[in-house]
Amino acid sequence: MANINRDSVSLDSYEKMAKYYFKEVDTKSFNAYYERPGLTSIIGDVEGMKVLDAGCAAGWYTNWLLEKGADEVIAIDFSPKMIDMTKIRVKDKENVKVIQHDLNNSLDFIENRSLDLIVSSLTIHYIKDLKRVFKNFYEKLKPDGRVVFSCHHPFLDFMLFEKEDYFKLELVEDEWETSIGTIQVDFYTRPLSKILEGPLSSGFVISRLEEPMPTDKFKEVNPEKYDIVLKKPRFLFIEAIKK
Repeated sequence: MANINRDSVSLDSYEKMAKYYFKEVDTKSFNAYYERPGLTSIIGDVEGMKVLDAGCAAGWYTNWLLEKGADEVIAIDFSPKMIDMTKIRVKDKENVKVIQHDLNNSLDFIENRSLDLIVSSLTIHYIKDLKRVFKNFYEKLKPDGRVVFSCHHPFLDFMLFEKEDYFKLELVEDEWETSIGTIQVDFYTRPLSKILEGPLSSGFVISRLEEPMPTDKFKEVNPEKYDIVLKKPRFLFIEAIKK
């Protein structure tokens, strides 16, 4: 097993729900009809690119990047069972490497200035030290390379967890109701300024920051939650460019 840095949280949770994640999350409204349309619209064309999928989970983005013409995809995740799910998903694909790795650790298996794009979907809120992670990203990207990521919206966390101090970095506990039972998931809450501090401290320029609306398909499959998300954003989407 690869070394797991304890500045990352919820490893045990993702180990427990890896098969559930692989089988069911693809069609969950928040993922399929809200987060993924939002992030893929920012990612745009990946034809011919070398891409890192940082926090690949069960490999949806890994597979999507390959299908959209990426020349090479490196997929990493700290969960061994999620890595197994990703390998199953892309088993018939070429030009893909799937590696168990904690984002808190150096990316020394990737050549410096070799990546065109880094994609990270709903991952950074599990990591305490964002400066370290984005420093590693910066080293591996080519000049003008991009990192495109999604994360919990700080407004969501402040509201749902009734935080007394919006500006405090805080480890909180959540509970996810799944078909395999209730799973406790821990993650870090932080203000918008601290989210942006990660890429900005390494020299990135923030080129896009978006709060997209859920899609019409979301409304069709989950009308009750659709009305809530229209007024209370769940996710934040950011693009940063290496300059």
